[in-house]
Amino acid sequence: MIVQAIVDGIFTGAIVSLGAIGLSLTLQIMRFANFAHAEFMTIGAYLALAAVGLMGPGAPSLGLSFGWQLLVAACLAASLAGVLSWGLDLVVFRPLRRSGAAPLVLVFAAFGAALVLRHVLVLIWGHDSYFYTRELQLGVMIVPGVRVLPDQVFILALAIFLVTLLHLYLTHHRTGIAMRAMAESPSLSQVCGIEVDRVMKTTWIISGFMAAMAGVFSGLTPQLHPELGSNMLLSIFAAAIFGGVGSLPGAVLGGLLVGIAENLFLLVADPGYKPAMPFLLLLGVLWLRPQGILGEKTS
Repeated sequence: MIVQAIVDGIFTGAIVSLGAIGLSLTLQIMRFANFAHAEFMTIGAYLALAAVGLMGPGAPSLGLSFGWQLLVAACLAASLAGVLSWGLDLVVFRPLRRSGAAPLVLVFAAFGAALVLRHVLVLIWGHDSYFYTRELQLGVMIVPGVRVLPDQVFILALAIFLVTLLHLYLTHHRTGIAMRAMAESPSLSQVCGIEVDRVMKTTWIISGFMAAMAGVFSGLTPQLHPELGSNMLLSIFAAAIFGGVGSLPGAVLGGLLVGIAENLFLLVADPGYKPAMPFLLLLGVLWLRPQGILGEKTS
């Protein structure tokens, strides 16, 4: 039973990691907590639902509950969510930054943006829950007492692929290297001639893209609803801080640890208390190691 909970936690953690990666990037580069970030998980999930409604979920293949149409819908939805994330910065956050607003003002603006985005989704789709596909899956036993769904394995593999692509981008592409420089020292980056606006634009787009993919994956197992992103907000914040703000490996590690901890917590506590687990983890890491597991201590 414990092993099953750990395995389920790894699959949950893969989704949390994708959300935490985008949040970690904006935290380190933009220097404020973007509480609207989780709403792009919901936006991505619903945009993919709209695309699936136009194309159809496709015939299930390779043991999955969906076909290639859902993958195309997810990529389109994530790309559009990335552009919308950048658009939110243009409309809300950039004017505040240029007016010299304090980080706390940006945080409150993010809260307001999150509420607006969530209610726009409710206005369009209502409060009902939706499914990408009605196909049922049976768990496959990988070892005695441990079962996994083919969809879960696919989600984990695709999450690993996305994280690997992002790592290569940040370490080899010129803009990715500039993003890392901005994360280290925004003022020094400007002196060195880095195009700050371009870096920020790329950061918002990547952040929205990764959040949207996490939203689609979360909606696939098993359903999506308007509170999908907000319900995971504390988990992705805990993962980003737990692993170390600005650290890609840290966000992945933090997401996996949060996912495993949440599922183990369910073995000893009522599911209604599940949201308390990431909060306890967040308090613990802030007390013992504020910079996170893989974060660097600031002087």
